[in-house]
Parts: sequence; C-alpha cells; structure tokens
Amino acid sequence: MEKKQERSSNIELFRILVMLAIVAHHYVVNSGLISADSPMMAAPATANAIFYWLFGMWGKTGINCFVLITGFFMCCSDITIKKYLKLYLQVKFYRYVIWGIFIAVGISSFSPVSFILKLFPFSNISYSFTNAFMCFFLFIPFLNVVVRNLSKKQHLLLIALCLATYTFCYQMPKFVLTYNYVSWFIVLYIISSYMRFYGLYKNESCKFWGIASVGLIFASAVSVILGMKFFHEKLPIVFVKESLGVLPLATSICLFMFFKNIKMGYSKIINTIASTTFGVFLIHTCGNDMRQWLWYKLLDVKGHYNDSHYALYACLCVICVFAVCSLIDYLRGRFLEKPIFAILDKRISWYTKKLKIQNNCK
Repeated sequence: MEKKQERSSNIELFRILVMLAIVAHHYVVNSGLISADSPMMAAPATANAIFYWLFGMWGKTGINCFVLITGFFMCCSDITIKKYLKLYLQVKFYRYVIWGIFIAVGISSFSPVSFILKLFPFSNISYSFTNAFMCFFLFIPFLNVVVRNLSKKQHLLLIALCLATYTFCYQMPKFVLTYNYVSWFIVLYIISSYMRFYGLYKNESCKFWGIASVGLIFASAVSVILGMKFFHEKLPIVFVKESLGVLPLATSICLFMFFKNIKMGYSKIINTIASTTFGVFLIHTCGNDMRQWLWYKLLDVKGHYNDSHYALYACLCVICVFAVCSLIDYLRGRFLEKPIFAILDKRISWYTKKLKIQNNCK
C-alpha cells in the first residue's frame, strides 16, 4: 500500500498563529476592556490601552486567514457526509458538554428550548462565526462546481465583482452595506480557490509576500494608533473591525501567501496542534456564559489592566487558553471521535460515495 503523503507544516503553523491571534482578540473584546466604563475606553491613548488595542486588533484578519486556509484546501477536496458529520459532532459536543458542566456548577440554567435549538447545525448566522461556518460548509460542494468550471478570466472577474460589492461599498463613507459571515466566507472561498488554481503575482516569492505582510501589518497598526486620535468615540479599530475591510483582507491574503511559500517539511507536532485549532475556537467561545466565566472570573482581565506586567500576563493568558483548549480537543479527537468513526465509517460509506463530488481540480 502506498504511504499517504504527509501535509507540510508551513500552512499548519500559520493556522496555529492565526488562532492565537483570534484568542488574543477575544481577550480584549470579550473581557469588558472596550466597554464604556472601562479604564481602556476612558483613556484610549495610554501605554496600556495602546498595547491592548494592538494586541487584540487581529481578530477579523484572523477569521479571513482561517477561511482562506479552508478554501485553499477544500476547493480541491471531495465533500462527504463524514466530513460534515465530524464538524457537526465536534461543535455539538462542546456546546452540550460545556453547557452541562455550567448547569451542574450553577453558572447556566437548563432550558428545553435551548436544548432543542442546540441540535440544529446552525441558527443565528449574522454574528456567530461557528454558526456561519457550519452553514458555509454546506455551500462548498456547489461552490466547487462553480469555481472548477470558470475560466481564469471569469474567475478573476467574479472576484472583482465580489470585492466591488463588498469591500468597496463597505469602505465608502456614504454607502450602506448589510452582510453576514456566510456570504463573506463565500467571497473568501472564491478568492482562495483562485489562489490555488492560478496563484497570484510573485506566486512563489516568500520575500515579496513577507515584505508585503510586514507593510500591511504596520499600516494596520498605524490605522489603530491614528484611530485613537480621530475615531476614539467609534473605537480606534475602525479600519480593521470588519473582515471585509481593505486592511484585514489584504493583510490576510499576503500572510497566507507568505506562509504558503515558506519551505518547511512535515512536523507531526505542528500538524497535530494545528488539527485542534477549530476546537480551540469552539471551546473558548462557547456562549456568553463561557465568555463571562473565562475572561471576567477566571482570568479577571479587567482586574489586571493596570498591573506592572500586564503585557506579559495577557500573552501568558492567551497561550494558556490555547494550550488547554488544544489539549482538550486532542483528547476528544483521539479517545472519542476516532472510536466513534471507526464504527460509523462502514455505516455511512454508501451515503458518502453518493454525495461525493468528483475531484477535477485544475
């Protein structure tokens, strides 16, 4: 039997760094630091505030990166019931288990309506990344049919139309744009599939995309610092607070291209940790009760705002949250998911074959 080719770890390392950036974003935005009565909002240009704004400004860029990674691989992959079932069971496992634990310790209360609603693959797709991603995943088989049958010119024109409709309209002051994550994820998927099929300018140049990434990261940071002076009443992160903005989109594309071109072999440790990143997201964002308990009670982020080592504390908290959640998801995958699917594989193989989309990747 031919040995399965192991995936190189450059993009998997990128996946880990992206999730760390998302956790850092939640450390700031979900902990009360940007609430109206917080010391950070009272004095948004102090050293503490500047650190936290810069520390937590990468959430929307990180979401773009995560979806670009998904699109890059999934546009050349078969979509099966098994893949969606794995995603569904992973999401529901954490929602029910964490909810059950919180009910047992008195943090949450039981509601029959909530119990039933949690069974659905997704409900509110306007603001929840997880719900939107669950919905978006169902579009992938149909998106693959589209992107695989477009010519290069058609594909590029479609991207231009999408960006004109979303990013351009969003950045124009007098334009009004209403969107949800699902539609934006579809736009990102179209972009990432083009990158997979045709590449971009200087497609193999690690140096070019590295310099572009540094430049855009610097521009994003400057936009936040300038925002403190001119837009503090609307949050300094006004230029990076939505995924479809020019800076988050351009930065995520350049970062992806940079890591794609890094020459890196296979690392079992990196790939194993990277496989738990979605689980990290699911655990630490599992509802308002989790956010309140984690950021307000357990870590007391606001209480450590004026500590002498506030920056070190923030970094250690993010790393620890990531590490603990990653370990939990690894144990779930090894001791729960693998045994379950060892049983289910035979039962769903027929349905899987029926719904497979032939891989005719360019």
